[in-house]
Amino acid sequence: MSSTAVEAHLPTGTWQIDPTHSQVGFAVHYMVGTFRGTFSPVEATLVVDEDGSASLTGSAPVSGIKVEGEYLATHLKGPDFFDEERSPEITFASTSIERNGGELTVQGDLTIRGASRPVELTGTVSGPIVDPRERQRIGLVLEAKIDRTEFGIDWQNPLPSGEPSLANDVRLTAELYLVQD
Repeated sequence: MSSTAVEAHLPTGTWQIDPTHSQVGFAVHYMVGTFRGTFSPVEATLVVDEDGSASLTGSAPVSGIKVEGEYLATHLKGPDFFDEERSPEITFASTSIERNGGELTVQGDLTIRGASRPVELTGTVSGPIVDPRERQRIGLVLEAKIDRTEFGIDWQNPLPSGEPSLANDVRLTAELYLVQD
């Protein structure tokens, strides 16, 4: 009988985002399909101590919302949605990180429009590997579902049937390539 060791901790050190290969985005049901957008630039730092405790922080400027259509981008940055003028940044700070092999659960506080709410991100971790430039890298792929109305994003344009055109549930995704300092 053989047993497989399950990794319980992330690799020790400070890891910074590789913005060229990372992506943070959102998806929400709109009318008959899914509307998607991304944030760029994005900042993220993962710090893992010798005892295995870890923290993940990140931020994105509202000005960096990327969607198809200039009018739509302007609307999303305005007071109906992210309200860039009053709340120019979206932030995340973890409160706990648990690893079980390749699986990762990150609890933390997400702040949008000045409202902070607890969220749980789940996903996978890969690496570490040494890249062609001989730098250590790890990858995190994380996802969470939030209710946009909990952050004060209440805009709605009802359909003629009376149904909402925009769902409240939003799926957040983060594909982070991290390089060790």
